[in-house]
Amino acid sequence: MNIIHVIILAIIEGLTEFLPVSSTGHMVIASSLMGISKDEFVKLFEVVIQLGAILAVVVLYFKRFVQSVDFYVKLVIAVIPAVILGLLLKKHIDKLLENPLVVAIAFVVGGVILLFVDDWFNKPTINEEKKINHITALKIGFFQCLAMIPGVSRSAASIVGGMSQKLSRKAAAEFSFFLAVPTMFGATVKDLYDFYKKGSFSTPDMHQDVKFLIIGSVIAFIVAVLAIKTFITFLEKHGFKLFGYYRIVAGIIIIILYFTGNALHTA
Repeated sequence: MNIIHVIILAIIEGLTEFLPVSSTGHMVIASSLMGISKDEFVKLFEVVIQLGAILAVVVLYFKRFVQSVDFYVKLVIAVIPAVILGLLLKKHIDKLLENPLVVAIAFVVGGVILLFVDDWFNKPTINEEKKINHITALKIGFFQCLAMIPGVSRSAASIVGGMSQKLSRKAAAEFSFFLAVPTMFGATVKDLYDFYKKGSFSTPDMHQDVKFLIIGSVIAFIVAVLAIKTFITFLEKHGFKLFGYYRIVAGIIIIILYFTGNALHTA
């Protein structure tokens, strides 16, 4: 992994973390196309820079994060399913992260769902986070667990989950943003601890690794700030269909590349 790889992956992360297209899936495919081997640091890098991207949410929605204790209670409730399943299934999830074909299939299936989600859930009654109750938050949290399959998209899963619970597109998207903060913070802390426990930060590459993590996180943060603002505006006007078509086309292209040549490789 070199500095060019770091910059490209960080831009991809910042652009896609909050779009319903799967940031993890895009990084898996990009890493494979660039020939980046899936060693322990690369896996750590792909998680840590996600934290950089979600810090954009805290900056853009800072007032929401200081308004009430109940806001945090709802986030904790919603993140519980992902914490439990993440701990139980981590080894299996890591294996899936190495397979571009899994990502491609998830792209297509998720894309088909996004073509119809605006029609399925077109009578929202909840237009802001304050009106979300604890049970609804928990249900959205279970939907988020679907994103443990690479290519599903945490954003798409939680937004669709929110819309299924009568949230408007904007309210569902914003709650998905908020939910990303504890979810990705917990995942990052755990991966950093596991990496440290293995003694991986004591290698000769330690200084370069830390530099890559910092650079990647900063770039992801800056790009994510721009992406969030653009996404909310686009979503309110146009809905999800364009993202659905994009996912389907991208998934089909990945499948073709996977079965017809050496452009994609599993680690």
